[in-house]
Amino acid sequence: MNPKYRLALTVGSAILILDQITKALVQHTMSLFQSIEIIPDFVHLTYLRNTGAAFGILAGGRSTLRMFFFIIVSLVAIGCVFYLLKNLRPGRKILTVSLSLILGGAIGNLIDRLRLGEVIDFIDLHWYHIHWPAFNVADSAITIGVILLFIQMIRKGSFENPKSEIRNPKLR
Repeated sequence: MNPKYRLALTVGSAILILDQITKALVQHTMSLFQSIEIIPDFVHLTYLRNTGAAFGILAGGRSTLRMFFFIIVSLVAIGCVFYLLKNLRPGRKILTVSLSLILGGAIGNLIDRLRLGEVIDFIDLHWYHIHWPAFNVADSAITIGVILLFIQMIRKGSFENPKSEIRNPKLR
């Protein structure tokens, strides 16, 4: 197997497995809205369900149209990541890892949407009563992947030269 694909499979699978295991543990050991203090006034495990996108954007009651929209967006994003991975030049380990983090996270949240119609969130960061929206392992992986991707784009000048990291399939 190509080393690029082996790395992508390893990282993406690890994120997906960790995400699904942590969500299953929360779902089976906690009641909805239950909160467990980990670090006082800073970190709690709080079992929530998110019908919206990241950070509860577009959240609300259950809606078939909204769920269909999020599933389509997830599938398009997953397809884009596969396309970028396929066309990524060999030896670009950081970019492969960043795309794999995004892929594993996107698939993890997609599984929740297909299975439950919403996403399980449980990491609750706050400073006393000022709360960051709850999130999960998949959200963390996507965020870290996007940050790494952005850093690589800035460092390698990919904004000025978009062909520097991704092969253009039309030029093959």
